[in-house]
Amino acid sequence: MTQNAMAHRANQAYRGTAVTVPPLKAVVMLHGGAITLLHQAIEAQEARRFEHGHDCLVRATAILRGLSHHLDCNRGGAVAERLYETYNALVLAALRSYGRPHAAANLRRIIASIAELREAWEYVAVTTRR
Repeated sequence: MTQNAMAHRANQAYRGTAVTVPPLKAVVMLHGGAITLLHQAIEAQEARRFEHGHDCLVRATAILRGLSHHLDCNRGGAVAERLYETYNALVLAALRSYGRPHAAANLRRIIASIAELREAWEYVAVTTRR
């Protein structure tokens, strides 16, 4: 799959979710989806189903790319810029890890980072509802 096609898929995933649920809930759900897909990538790699694992990894990174490309740096300022850098670093780390000897451990650290981001977005969602 080309870079352009992956960006399109990420865009479509984000837009499809954004239409049906509130934006902050969608962001939380997308983080959860990326986490689930990375867990599936680990399981597939351990089961030696490399093609399926790679597909899960590509889908997870497409979600993260979609999240990074929909940040509003004009409204979010330095926080949005830092989030953009963080999402891109997670994407690169995931792609570099897959297929390597310690991929499962690396992907679990990436999952932990995404889980922290998801918790932060959940907090934002709760506090903005008040």
